[in-house]
Amino acid sequence: MASFHSLIPWNSLSRPISTPTTDRQITLSTSINGIGTHLFSPVQFRGHHVHGGCRFSWNSHGKSFNLYASSSSSGDGLDAAAVKEYKDDEFIVVNFYRFVFVKDPEYEVSKHLLFMKDRNIHGRIYLNEQGINAQFSGPSKDALAYVEWVKKDERFSDILIQISPAINGHAFPKLKLRYKPSLVQLEEGISHLPLLDPSMRATPLSPVEWRSKLEEASEIQNSSDTPNSNFVLLDVRNGYEWDVGHFKGAHRPDVDCFRSTSFGLSEAEVRPSDPLADADKEKTDVLMYCTGGIRCDVYSTILRQQGFKRLYTLKGGVSHYLENEGPVGWVGNLFVFDARLSLPPSTYKPDISAEASGKQQVSHSFAKCYICASQVSELRHRNCANLDCNLLFLCCRECVDGLRGCCCVKCTCARRLRPVLTGHQRYQKWHTYRDVEVQSR
Repeated sequence: MASFHSLIPWNSLSRPISTPTTDRQITLSTSINGIGTHLFSPVQFRGHHVHGGCRFSWNSHGKSFNLYASSSSSGDGLDAAAVKEYKDDEFIVVNFYRFVFVKDPEYEVSKHLLFMKDRNIHGRIYLNEQGINAQFSGPSKDALAYVEWVKKDERFSDILIQISPAINGHAFPKLKLRYKPSLVQLEEGISHLPLLDPSMRATPLSPVEWRSKLEEASEIQNSSDTPNSNFVLLDVRNGYEWDVGHFKGAHRPDVDCFRSTSFGLSEAEVRPSDPLADADKEKTDVLMYCTGGIRCDVYSTILRQQGFKRLYTLKGGVSHYLENEGPVGWVGNLFVFDARLSLPPSTYKPDISAEASGKQQVSHSFAKCYICASQVSELRHRNCANLDCNLLFLCCRECVDGLRGCCCVKCTCARRLRPVLTGHQRYQKWHTYRDVEVQSR
Protein backbone atom coordinates (compact mmCIF):
# COMPACT_ATOMS: atom_id res chain seq x y z
CA MET A 1 0.00 0.00 0.00
CA ALA A 2 1.22 3.50 -0.74
CA SER A 3 2.51 5.48 2.20
CA PHE A 4 1.65 9.14 2.34
CA HIS A 5 2.65 12.34 4.07
CA SER A 6 1.40 15.78 3.24
CA LEU A 7 2.22 19.37 4.03
CA ILE A 8 -0.60 21.56 2.77
CA PRO A 9 -0.43 25.27 3.61
CA TRP A 10 -3.94 26.50 3.00
CA ASN A 11 -6.17 29.44 3.77
CA SER A 12 -9.50 29.23 5.54
CA LEU A 13 -11.97 26.84 3.98
CA SER A 14 -14.82 29.26 4.51
CA ARG A 15 -14.41 30.60 0.99
CA PRO A 16 -15.56 28.58 -2.04
CA ILE A 17 -12.59 27.09 -3.86
CA SER A 18 -12.72 25.15 -7.07
CA THR A 19 -9.08 24.81 -8.08
CA PRO A 20 -5.90 25.68 -6.15
CA THR A 21 -4.22 28.76 -7.56
CA THR A 22 -0.52 29.29 -7.92
CA ASP A 23 -0.24 31.35 -4.74
CA ARG A 24 -1.41 28.38 -2.68
CA GLN A 25 1.46 25.94 -2.88
CA ILE A 26 0.80 22.26 -2.34
CA THR A 27 3.75 20.08 -1.48
CA LEU A 28 3.26 16.36 -1.22
CA SER A 29 5.92 13.94 -0.12
CA THR A 30 4.95 10.42 -1.04
CA SER A 31 6.46 6.99 -1.23
CA ILE A 32 4.51 4.94 -3.75
CA ASN A 33 5.64 1.38 -4.26
CA GLY A 34 9.18 2.30 -3.27
CA ILE A 35 9.30 5.41 -5.43
CA GLY A 36 10.66 8.36 -3.47
CA THR A 37 9.58 11.95 -2.99
CA HIS A 38 7.21 13.65 -5.42
CA LEU A 39 6.22 17.30 -5.59
CA PHE A 40 2.87 18.14 -7.11
CA SER A 41 2.20 21.52 -8.64
CA PRO A 42 -1.30 23.02 -8.70
CA VAL A 43 -1.55 21.95 -12.33
CA GLN A 44 -0.96 18.29 -11.45
CA PHE A 45 -3.08 18.47 -8.33
CA ARG A 46 -6.83 18.91 -8.71
CA GLY A 47 -8.83 19.90 -5.65
CA HIS A 48 -12.32 21.03 -4.81
CA HIS A 49 -13.94 22.47 -1.75
CA VAL A 50 -15.93 20.27 0.59
CA HIS A 51 -18.05 21.82 3.33
CA GLY A 52 -15.90 21.46 6.40
CA GLY A 53 -12.93 20.16 4.40
CA CYS A 54 -11.38 19.44 1.01
CA ARG A 55 -11.08 16.44 -1.24
CA PHE A 56 -8.21 16.22 -3.70
CA SER A 57 -7.42 13.73 -6.40
CA TRP A 58 -4.30 13.16 -8.44
CA ASN A 59 -2.55 10.65 -10.63
CA SER A 60 0.99 9.43 -10.06
CA HIS A 61 2.78 6.58 -11.76
CA GLY A 62 -0.48 5.24 -13.11
CA LYS A 63 -2.24 5.24 -9.73
CA SER A 64 -5.23 7.36 -8.72
CA PHE A 65 -5.68 8.62 -5.17
CA ASN A 66 -8.26 10.49 -3.17
CA LEU A 67 -7.32 12.71 -0.26
CA TYR A 68 -9.99 13.87 2.13
CA ALA A 69 -9.01 16.50 4.67
CA SER A 70 -11.50 17.81 7.18
CA SER A 71 -11.31 21.30 8.55
CA SER A 72 -9.79 21.97 11.92
CA SER A 73 -12.03 22.50 14.91
CA SER A 74 -11.43 26.23 14.65
CA GLY A 75 -12.51 26.28 11.02
CA ASP A 76 -9.16 27.73 9.87
CA GLY A 77 -7.01 25.54 7.68
CA LEU A 78 -6.75 21.77 7.72
CA ASP A 79 -6.57 19.41 10.66
CA ALA A 80 -3.32 17.64 9.74
CA ALA A 81 -4.21 14.58 11.83
CA ALA A 82 -7.32 14.03 9.72
CA VAL A 83 -5.49 13.99 6.40
CA LYS A 84 -5.52 10.52 4.85
CA GLU A 85 -4.79 8.86 1.56
CA TYR A 86 -7.38 6.59 0.02
CA LYS A 87 -7.90 5.03 -3.36
CA ASP A 88 -11.39 5.30 -4.82
CA ASP A 89 -12.10 1.61 -4.29
CA GLU A 90 -10.36 1.32 -0.91
CA PHE A 91 -12.84 0.53 1.86
CA ILE A 92 -12.95 2.85 4.85
CA VAL A 93 -15.05 3.17 8.01
CA VAL A 94 -16.57 6.55 8.86
CA ASN A 95 -18.06 7.72 12.17
CA PHE A 96 -19.76 10.96 13.12
CA TYR A 97 -22.63 12.29 15.20
CA ARG A 98 -24.25 15.59 15.96
CA PHE A 99 -26.90 16.72 18.44
CA VAL A 100 -29.01 19.35 16.72
CA PHE A 101 -32.73 19.95 16.32
CA VAL A 102 -34.22 18.20 13.28
CA LYS A 103 -37.79 19.39 12.67
CA ASP A 104 -38.88 16.55 10.38
CA PRO A 105 -36.56 13.56 10.87
CA GLU A 106 -38.71 11.21 8.77
CA TYR A 107 -38.31 13.53 5.79
CA GLU A 108 -34.60 13.77 6.56
CA VAL A 109 -34.33 9.97 6.48
CA SER A 110 -36.01 9.87 3.05
CA LYS A 111 -33.50 12.41 1.70
CA HIS A 112 -30.57 10.37 2.98
CA LEU A 113 -32.01 7.16 1.55
CA LEU A 114 -32.42 8.82 -1.83
CA PHE A 115 -28.80 9.94 -1.79
CA MET A 116 -27.69 6.41 -0.88
CA LYS A 117 -29.35 4.89 -3.94
CA ASP A 118 -26.79 3.04 -6.07
CA ARG A 119 -24.01 3.82 -3.56
CA ASN A 120 -22.13 0.99 -1.89
CA ILE A 121 -22.52 1.94 1.77
CA HIS A 122 -23.27 -0.36 4.72
CA GLY A 123 -23.71 0.65 8.33
CA ARG A 124 -25.95 2.16 10.98
CA ILE A 125 -27.21 5.69 10.35
CA TYR A 126 -29.92 6.92 12.71
CA LEU A 127 -31.77 10.23 12.73
CA ASN A 128 -34.39 11.73 15.02
CA GLU A 129 -35.44 15.09 16.45
CA GLN A 130 -32.14 15.31 18.40
CA GLY A 131 -29.78 14.84 15.47
CA ILE A 132 -27.80 12.13 13.73
CA ASN A 133 -25.54 9.22 14.69
CA ALA A 134 -23.66 7.43 11.90
CA GLN A 135 -21.19 4.56 11.58
CA PHE A 136 -20.74 3.15 8.10
CA SER A 137 -18.30 1.58 5.66
CA GLY A 138 -17.81 1.65 1.92
CA PRO A 139 -15.36 2.44 -0.88
CA SER A 140 -13.84 5.85 -0.17
CA LYS A 141 -15.47 7.29 -3.30
CA ASP A 142 -18.96 6.55 -1.98
CA ALA A 143 -18.29 7.04 1.74
CA LEU A 144 -16.66 10.45 1.31
CA ALA A 145 -19.34 11.54 -1.16
CA TYR A 146 -21.91 10.95 1.58
CA VAL A 147 -19.79 12.88 4.09
CA GLU A 148 -19.55 15.80 1.68
CA TRP A 149 -23.30 15.73 1.04
CA VAL A 150 -24.15 15.67 4.77
CA LYS A 151 -21.82 18.58 5.54
CA LYS A 152 -23.53 20.75 2.92
CA ASP A 153 -26.38 21.01 5.42
CA GLU A 154 -25.50 23.90 7.75
CA ARG A 155 -26.84 21.93 10.71
CA PHE A 156 -24.12 19.34 10.16
CA SER A 157 -21.42 21.48 8.53
CA ASP A 158 -19.01 21.38 11.49
CA ILE A 159 -19.34 17.77 12.58
CA LEU A 160 -16.13 15.95 13.44
CA ILE A 161 -15.58 13.22 10.87
CA GLN A 162 -13.53 10.21 11.94
CA ILE A 163 -12.16 7.89 9.27
CA SER A 164 -10.25 4.63 9.64
CA PRO A 165 -9.32 1.85 7.21
CA ALA A 166 -11.52 -1.21 6.85
CA ILE A 167 -9.82 -4.62 6.97
CA ASN A 168 -11.66 -6.84 4.51
CA GLY A 169 -14.29 -4.87 2.64
CA HIS A 170 -17.39 -3.79 4.51
CA ALA A 171 -17.25 -3.56 8.29
CA PHE A 172 -21.06 -3.82 8.50
CA PRO A 173 -23.34 -6.48 6.98
CA LYS A 174 -25.92 -4.10 5.50
CA LEU A 175 -27.27 -0.56 5.59
CA LYS A 176 -29.67 0.46 8.36
CA LEU A 177 -30.71 4.04 7.71
CA ARG A 178 -33.85 4.95 9.60
CA TYR A 179 -35.59 7.01 12.23
CA LYS A 180 -34.71 5.84 15.73
CA PRO A 181 -36.28 7.25 18.91
CA SER A 182 -32.91 7.15 20.75
CA LEU A 183 -29.60 7.82 19.06
CA VAL A 184 -27.99 6.04 22.02
CA GLN A 185 -29.68 3.31 24.03
CA LEU A 186 -30.37 3.94 27.74
CA GLU A 187 -32.91 2.25 30.01
CA GLU A 188 -35.28 5.23 30.04
CA GLY A 189 -34.37 6.56 26.59
CA ILE A 190 -32.70 9.90 25.93
CA SER A 191 -35.47 11.98 24.34
CA HIS A 192 -36.11 13.67 27.70
CA LEU A 193 -32.47 14.73 28.14
CA PRO A 194 -31.40 18.33 27.31
CA LEU A 195 -28.89 17.17 24.69
CA LEU A 196 -29.44 20.18 22.45
CA ASP A 197 -28.19 22.52 25.18
CA PRO A 198 -24.36 22.50 25.11
CA SER A 199 -24.21 23.94 28.64
CA MET A 200 -25.87 20.79 29.96
CA ARG A 201 -23.20 18.59 28.43
CA ALA A 202 -19.65 18.22 29.68
CA THR A 203 -16.91 20.58 28.53
CA PRO A 204 -15.16 18.97 25.52
CA LEU A 205 -11.36 18.70 25.70
CA SER A 206 -9.21 18.39 22.60
CA PRO A 207 -6.83 15.40 22.56
CA VAL A 208 -3.89 17.54 23.62
CA GLU A 209 -5.91 19.15 26.43
CA TRP A 210 -7.06 15.70 27.58
CA ARG A 211 -3.49 14.43 27.63
CA SER A 212 -2.41 17.47 29.64
CA LYS A 213 -5.20 16.89 32.18
CA LEU A 214 -4.26 13.24 32.61
CA GLU A 215 -0.57 14.03 33.02
CA GLU A 216 -1.36 16.74 35.54
CA ALA A 217 -3.52 14.36 37.57
CA SER A 218 -0.83 11.67 37.39
CA GLU A 219 1.81 14.08 38.70
CA ILE A 220 -0.41 15.02 41.65
CA GLN A 221 -1.09 11.35 42.36
CA ASN A 222 2.61 10.41 42.22
CA SER A 223 3.60 13.23 44.56
CA SER A 224 1.13 12.18 47.25
CA ASP A 225 0.65 9.04 49.33
CA THR A 226 -3.14 9.41 49.22
CA PRO A 227 -5.42 9.06 46.18
CA ASN A 228 -6.42 12.26 44.40
CA SER A 229 -10.01 12.62 45.61
CA ASN A 230 -10.62 15.61 43.32
CA PHE A 231 -10.11 13.65 40.10
CA VAL A 232 -12.00 10.72 38.55
CA LEU A 233 -11.20 9.11 35.20
CA LEU A 234 -14.50 7.62 34.05
CA ASP A 235 -14.67 4.98 31.33
CA VAL A 236 -18.21 5.37 29.95
CA ARG A 237 -18.16 2.14 27.97
CA ASN A 238 -18.77 -1.55 28.69
CA GLY A 239 -16.59 -3.90 30.69
CA TYR A 240 -15.65 -5.99 27.66
CA GLU A 241 -14.43 -2.84 25.88
CA TRP A 242 -12.14 -2.01 28.79
CA ASP A 243 -10.81 -5.59 28.65
CA VAL A 244 -8.91 -4.99 25.40
CA GLY A 245 -7.80 -1.41 26.04
CA HIS A 246 -8.27 1.65 28.26
CA PHE A 247 -6.62 4.74 29.65
CA LYS A 248 -4.26 3.98 32.51
CA GLY A 249 -6.01 4.70 35.80
CA ALA A 250 -9.56 4.12 34.55
CA HIS A 251 -11.67 1.62 36.50
CA ARG A 252 -13.28 -1.24 34.61
CA PRO A 253 -17.00 -0.46 34.03
CA ASP A 254 -19.24 -2.95 35.80
CA VAL A 255 -21.72 -3.18 32.91
CA ASP A 256 -21.98 -5.18 29.70
CA CYS A 257 -24.43 -2.79 28.03
CA PHE A 258 -24.35 1.01 28.03
CA ARG A 259 -28.09 1.17 28.68
CA SER A 260 -27.38 -0.14 32.21
CA THR A 261 -24.78 2.52 33.11
CA SER A 262 -25.52 4.06 36.50
CA PHE A 263 -22.43 6.04 37.54
CA GLY A 264 -23.20 8.82 39.99
CA LEU A 265 -26.87 8.02 40.54
CA SER A 266 -28.63 8.08 43.91
CA GLU A 267 -27.23 5.94 46.73
CA ALA A 268 -30.12 3.48 46.49
CA GLU A 269 -29.20 2.68 42.90
CA VAL A 270 -25.43 3.05 42.99
CA ARG A 271 -23.16 0.08 42.43
CA PRO A 272 -20.41 -0.69 44.99
CA SER A 273 -17.84 -0.26 42.24
CA ASP A 274 -19.09 3.19 41.20
CA PRO A 275 -16.04 5.53 41.10
CA LEU A 276 -18.41 8.50 41.59
CA ALA A 277 -20.04 7.10 44.74
CA ASP A 278 -18.04 9.33 47.11
CA ALA A 279 -17.11 12.12 44.72
CA ASP A 280 -17.62 15.74 45.73
CA LYS A 281 -20.02 17.02 43.07
CA GLU A 282 -18.78 20.59 43.46
CA LYS A 283 -15.01 20.01 43.43
CA THR A 284 -14.27 16.74 41.64
CA ASP A 285 -12.98 16.87 38.07
CA VAL A 286 -14.77 14.06 36.22
CA LEU A 287 -12.98 13.17 32.98
CA MET A 288 -15.20 10.97 30.81
CA TYR A 289 -14.22 9.04 27.71
CA CYS A 290 -15.77 6.57 25.27
CA THR A 291 -15.00 5.37 21.74
CA GLY A 292 -16.26 8.28 19.64
CA GLY A 293 -17.70 10.74 22.17
CA ILE A 294 -21.46 10.32 21.84
CA ARG A 295 -22.00 8.19 24.95
CA CYS A 296 -20.11 10.72 27.05
CA ASP A 297 -22.16 13.60 25.68
CA VAL A 298 -25.34 11.74 26.58
CA TYR A 299 -24.29 10.58 30.02
CA SER A 300 -22.74 13.89 30.99
CA THR A 301 -26.21 15.48 30.82
CA ILE A 302 -27.39 12.91 33.36
CA LEU A 303 -24.49 13.69 35.67
CA ARG A 304 -25.12 17.42 35.20
CA GLN A 305 -28.69 16.87 36.35
CA GLN A 306 -27.33 14.93 39.33
CA GLY A 307 -25.40 18.03 40.38
CA PHE A 308 -21.88 17.34 39.10
CA LYS A 309 -20.26 20.65 38.18
CA ARG A 310 -16.79 19.86 36.79
CA LEU A 311 -17.47 17.53 33.88
CA TYR A 312 -15.08 17.05 30.96
CA THR A 313 -15.28 14.79 27.92
CA LEU A 314 -12.65 13.69 25.41
CA LYS A 315 -13.72 15.34 22.16
CA GLY A 316 -14.10 12.73 19.44
CA GLY A 317 -13.45 9.94 21.93
CA VAL A 318 -10.52 7.54 22.06
CA SER A 319 -10.33 7.15 18.28
CA HIS A 320 -9.76 10.90 17.86
CA TYR A 321 -7.19 10.86 20.67
CA LEU A 322 -5.19 7.98 19.18
CA GLU A 323 -5.18 9.71 15.80
CA ASN A 324 -3.75 12.90 17.28
CA GLU A 325 -1.69 11.89 20.31
CA GLY A 326 -0.95 8.23 19.66
CA PRO A 327 -1.20 5.74 22.56
CA VAL A 328 0.30 8.04 25.21
CA GLY A 329 -1.50 7.10 28.42
CA TRP A 330 -3.45 4.37 26.65
CA VAL A 331 -2.84 0.62 27.00
CA GLY A 332 -4.04 -2.09 24.62
CA ASN A 333 -6.34 -1.86 21.62
CA LEU A 334 -9.60 -0.01 20.96
CA PHE A 335 -12.81 -2.04 20.80
CA VAL A 336 -15.09 -1.00 17.91
CA PHE A 337 -18.67 -2.04 17.17
CA ASP A 338 -18.13 -3.42 13.69
CA ALA A 339 -16.59 -6.46 12.04
CA ARG A 340 -13.06 -5.35 12.95
CA LEU A 341 -13.83 -5.61 16.71
CA SER A 342 -10.39 -4.54 17.93
CA LEU A 343 -8.00 -1.96 16.48
CA PRO A 344 -4.41 -1.31 17.57
CA PRO A 345 -3.40 2.35 18.06
CA SER A 346 -1.29 2.16 14.90
CA THR A 347 -4.54 1.96 12.90
CA TYR A 348 -5.13 5.62 13.74
CA LYS A 349 -1.52 6.82 13.83
CA PRO A 350 0.63 4.52 11.66
CA ASP A 351 3.87 6.38 12.44
CA ILE A 352 3.77 5.75 16.18
CA SER A 353 6.93 4.36 17.73
CA ALA A 354 8.08 3.07 21.09
CA GLU A 355 9.51 6.51 21.80
CA ALA A 356 6.20 8.23 20.99
CA SER A 357 4.42 5.70 23.18
CA GLY A 358 6.44 6.60 26.22
CA LYS A 359 9.82 5.11 25.23
CA GLN A 360 8.73 1.63 26.23
CA GLN A 361 6.28 -1.02 25.19
CA VAL A 362 3.37 -1.38 27.61
CA SER A 363 2.50 -4.83 28.93
CA HIS A 364 -0.93 -6.22 28.06
CA SER A 365 -1.03 -8.33 31.22
CA PHE A 366 -4.39 -6.79 32.10
CA ALA A 367 -6.06 -8.80 29.31
CA LYS A 368 -7.14 -12.18 30.71
CA CYS A 369 -8.80 -15.24 29.27
CA TYR A 370 -12.45 -15.37 30.32
CA ILE A 371 -12.21 -19.13 30.93
CA CYS A 372 -8.84 -19.80 32.59
CA ALA A 373 -7.72 -16.23 33.50
CA SER A 374 -4.36 -16.64 31.78
CA GLN A 375 -2.91 -13.75 29.79
CA VAL A 376 -4.14 -13.68 26.20
CA SER A 377 -1.84 -13.07 23.26
CA GLU A 378 -4.48 -11.46 21.04
CA LEU A 379 -6.47 -8.39 22.14
CA ARG A 380 -9.59 -9.37 20.26
CA HIS A 381 -12.93 -10.80 21.38
CA ARG A 382 -14.72 -13.79 19.92
CA ASN A 383 -18.34 -14.88 20.15
CA CYS A 384 -19.29 -18.14 21.83
CA ALA A 385 -19.85 -20.85 19.21
CA ASN A 386 -23.21 -21.60 20.85
CA LEU A 387 -25.56 -19.38 18.86
CA ASP A 388 -28.04 -19.14 21.75
CA CYS A 389 -25.30 -17.86 24.05
CA ASN A 390 -23.23 -15.74 21.66
CA LEU A 391 -21.22 -14.30 24.57
CA LEU A 392 -18.47 -11.90 23.53
CA PHE A 393 -15.31 -12.85 25.42
CA LEU A 394 -11.51 -12.93 25.38
CA CYS A 395 -10.01 -16.39 25.13
CA CYS A 396 -6.56 -17.99 24.97
CA ARG A 397 -5.72 -20.41 22.17
CA GLU A 398 -5.78 -23.45 24.48
CA CYS A 399 -9.31 -22.75 25.69
CA VAL A 400 -10.54 -22.05 22.16
CA ASP A 401 -9.34 -25.48 21.10
CA GLY A 402 -10.42 -27.26 24.28
CA LEU A 403 -13.98 -25.91 24.31
CA ARG A 404 -14.44 -25.76 20.53
CA GLY A 405 -14.91 -22.01 20.52
CA CYS A 406 -17.43 -22.01 23.37
CA CYS A 407 -17.33 -20.03 26.59
CA CYS A 408 -18.07 -23.00 28.90
CA VAL A 409 -18.54 -26.77 28.95
CA LYS A 410 -22.33 -26.46 28.93
CA CYS A 411 -22.26 -24.53 25.64
CA THR A 412 -20.28 -27.29 23.92
CA CYS A 413 -23.42 -29.47 24.13
CA ALA A 414 -25.74 -26.85 22.64
CA ARG A 415 -28.08 -27.75 19.78
CA ARG A 416 -27.12 -24.81 17.56
CA LEU A 417 -23.33 -25.03 17.65
CA ARG A 418 -21.26 -23.16 15.10
CA PRO A 419 -17.75 -24.13 13.97
CA VAL A 420 -14.62 -22.74 15.60
CA LEU A 421 -13.55 -19.58 13.81
CA THR A 422 -9.92 -18.79 13.11
CA GLY A 423 -8.21 -15.49 12.48
CA HIS A 424 -10.35 -12.36 12.23
CA GLN A 425 -13.48 -14.03 10.92
CA ARG A 426 -16.92 -13.20 12.28
CA TYR A 427 -19.87 -15.61 12.49
CA GLN A 428 -22.43 -15.42 9.70
CA LYS A 429 -26.17 -16.06 9.82
CA TRP A 430 -27.22 -19.40 11.36
CA HIS A 431 -28.63 -20.78 8.11
CA THR A 432 -25.10 -20.84 6.68
CA TYR A 433 -24.00 -23.44 9.22
CA ARG A 434 -27.36 -25.21 9.42
CA ASP A 435 -27.41 -25.82 5.67
CA VAL A 436 -23.81 -27.08 5.69
CA GLU A 437 -24.69 -29.50 8.48
CA VAL A 438 -27.74 -30.79 6.61
CA GLN A 439 -25.75 -31.29 3.43
CA SER A 440 -23.05 -33.25 5.26
CA ARG A 441 -25.51 -35.83 6.62
